[in-house]
Amino acid sequence: MKFPAYSSYKPSGVEWLGEIPAGWVSKRLSYLALLKSGENITSDELEDGGVYPVFGGNGIRGYSSRFTHSGNYVLIGRQGALCGNINYADGRFWASEHAIVASPLCKFPTSWLGELLRAMNLNQYSVSAAQPGLAVQMICGLKIPVPPLPDQVAIAAFVESQAGKIGHLMGRQQELIERLKEKRTALISRAVTRGLPPAASRSAGLPERPALKRSGLDWLGDIPTHWGLAELRRFTRFITSGSRGWAEYYSDEGSIFVRIGNLTRHSIVVDLSDVQYVDPPLSAEGQRTRIRLGDMLVSITAYLGSVAVASEPVLGAYINQHIALVRVDQTRLDPRFAAYSILGDVGRVQLTGLGYGGTKIQLSLDDVKSLRLCVPPLREQEAIALYLDEETAKLDRLVAKVEKAIERLQEYRTALITAAVTGKIDVRGAVA
Repeated sequence: MKFPAYSSYKPSGVEWLGEIPAGWVSKRLSYLALLKSGENITSDELEDGGVYPVFGGNGIRGYSSRFTHSGNYVLIGRQGALCGNINYADGRFWASEHAIVASPLCKFPTSWLGELLRAMNLNQYSVSAAQPGLAVQMICGLKIPVPPLPDQVAIAAFVESQAGKIGHLMGRQQELIERLKEKRTALISRAVTRGLPPAASRSAGLPERPALKRSGLDWLGDIPTHWGLAELRRFTRFITSGSRGWAEYYSDEGSIFVRIGNLTRHSIVVDLSDVQYVDPPLSAEGQRTRIRLGDMLVSITAYLGSVAVASEPVLGAYINQHIALVRVDQTRLDPRFAAYSILGDVGRVQLTGLGYGGTKIQLSLDDVKSLRLCVPPLREQEAIALYLDEETAKLDRLVAKVEKAIERLQEYRTALITAAVTGKIDVRGAVA
């Protein structure tokens, strides 16, 4: 939808702003609001079930039995990476020292000022230091475009309306992503416990609808009669975890250092979007944790169940202490099939309690070896792994498209709201 421009414009006198509608004025922010940093609150004073929310630089960070403000305010992030971050607080709340509170000195819609400040990208005014921060006195002196109050009200109504509509669309897209992820999990779980769908089985020359037998495990159910059931230890030739203290070997080039963030819950491929390199000394300790082709990498802390299989890009890389390296006998177990098993419900159910008698927050190497897997003949394992490679890649491409659509919606929302609060478009009358 296209929106008209104002009938006439004039210079604003502000470099970043350019021209503003003829009926608007440029004023210092301090003319409209008193800006003041919040009050310090210790972590001991934060409560999970307190009455009043405590706002930091990125929204609510806890609750307190006391409050520092009562009303409807714009909050500005004051320190670190959250400099210039905009939040809204309504009612009674505590503003911490990480937030700047904009207290109104005259009447204006809160969302109009908040979105105008967001459009100004206040982070660019942070002081360069070890911990970037906003100087209140400096941003108080910034000039902003101020329309007449009726225009402010119209802009605020437009901003809230458009944010709601676009947010709804983004929510629908996010729901679609979640459904695609659920489909991926279901696809993997069925294939590693029941085998391939009939058409895929036929293409691979495998039995289309094999007879089933009881697995003996309530959480697993029935499995094909020609499959076995065994712990991972039966196929493990070597297992280890990474060493501590590798930070001293970090470098700008060298060998890849695989960390737990490089393992995901949706793929068995090592994610190299964020890579750390190391240049370790030649030693037996280093060689012990060096990756070979086909090694399984399993998270043993934090994100339990994240798993990947080493391919060419990580050949010769090293692992950190949060990852177990499992080297299996590939003449009997396809590591990709095993990894998919861990990634699906077979792994999830065991790691969340049913397999080990209680939810674990950290795995030992023996825990990893104790994971129980369905074990088809090797040829069938390879066919299932290949099928899952292809089908999950299709789903991943769909997820990427939807994520790109969400990104475009975010960009459109930002551009539209920025145009409205800076007077580039006339939205008076756009919302009844």
